[in-house]
Amino acid sequence: MAVSFDCFGTLVTADRPDEPWVAVADELAVRDVRIPEDWKNAYGTAHREYERRTAAPLDEHVRLALASRGVEIDDTTAREVTFGAFDCPVTVRPGARDALASARQHGPVAICSNCSVPGLVERALGRADIAVGHVVTSVDCGWRKPHPGIFEQAAEMLGVSLDALVHVGDDARTDGGAGRAGATTVLPDDVALGDLPAWLDARSPTRSQGDEAP
Repeated sequence: MAVSFDCFGTLVTADRPDEPWVAVADELAVRDVRIPEDWKNAYGTAHREYERRTAAPLDEHVRLALASRGVEIDDTTAREVTFGAFDCPVTVRPGARDALASARQHGPVAICSNCSVPGLVERALGRADIAVGHVVTSVDCGWRKPHPGIFEQAAEMLGVSLDALVHVGDDARTDGGAGRAGATTVLPDDVALGDLPAWLDARSPTRSQGDEAP
């Protein structure tokens, strides 16, 4: 058995900006980038069409939003601005550390998370002092949950078939895609995070040491 965890809302709670366009504007201002007068509208408008359930990198969106108003920035600046705007404090959710420790006793563990900001999941895990060797994010793999592609990549990374993957999340709409892809989805309404160790023990009575130390 292998276990993947959603990040935001499952393992950690992030103090995200209430007005993301303002947070992005603040980062742009620090770098002396001109802020369009109608920046809120530019930020809130789609500037490129993406295939349904594919990942739309937020740094690309910021760059295109600025370009639509005649402001040009390079890819590196767009990435730095976006990362800075959303790099915020996080709180580890109750039961998360015990759930991770228990999962490691049953097999390899990964993070499988929707996130449109490159590097943000890894940063959040670092802030939370959560060490997980395998991380799959939508912005890196190209598919957003509930698309089966992101769960397939998580299973492949962990060296198991989809039917041997348990995915733990908090959103039936997105994380529920694991079950529809052939894995097992565990949601809070079914198993609370604090009860996950007992659930894993019951599902796999014979423990096997995973690839990661507890």
